[in-house]
Amino acid sequence: MAYTLAPLPYDFAALEPFISGDIMHVHYEKHHQAYCDNTNKALAGTALEGKSIEEVLENLSQLPEDKRSAVRNQAGGYFNHTLFWNCMKPQGGGKPAGDLLKVLEDSFGSFESFQEKFTAAAMSVFGSGWAWLVAKDGKLQIVQTPNQDSPVSQGMTPLFAIDVWEHAYYLQYKNLRADYVKAFWNVADWDGVGKRLIQTK
Repeated sequence: MAYTLAPLPYDFAALEPFISGDIMHVHYEKHHQAYCDNTNKALAGTALEGKSIEEVLENLSQLPEDKRSAVRNQAGGYFNHTLFWNCMKPQGGGKPAGDLLKVLEDSFGSFESFQEKFTAAAMSVFGSGWAWLVAKDGKLQIVQTPNQDSPVSQGMTPLFAIDVWEHAYYLQYKNLRADYVKAFWNVADWDGVGKRLIQTK
């Protein structure tokens, strides 16, 4: 069964003024759609065709070497963006509550310390890539991945992510990644992160 794009969970302009509608249109309709289409092409005829996207990313080593790089890039881009849209929501931001806040405090000392470390990870990605909050072996970690590599391929469960490819912000913030990362905190969907955390237990 071919992969398709799930509808955005909000309108294209719903994250304004922090993420512009123009960015969302290009990012979702052009970039994400291309990753989806190219994933279907790259997997055609392989043993992983028809598997869940997580199963594909967990089992890249099963692919022929001449297919592996394309699938890692395209399937990673498809999965990463699908999660990314669900890390944001209109009227998001602020501070999480409940179990998520407690786990962040236990893992990083405080929510503010988590924010600082996550921001530093996002800012220090060289070139294109992602910063992530992930769960592995019952613990939370902040990690980076280059390009469209996914933490799923490293045995991690992604909970929260920011895309720091320039296509995620250049139309609005030009080359000022710091301004984009600062704005991103205003649309963070902590409810979604909390639900994903529960699913790891």
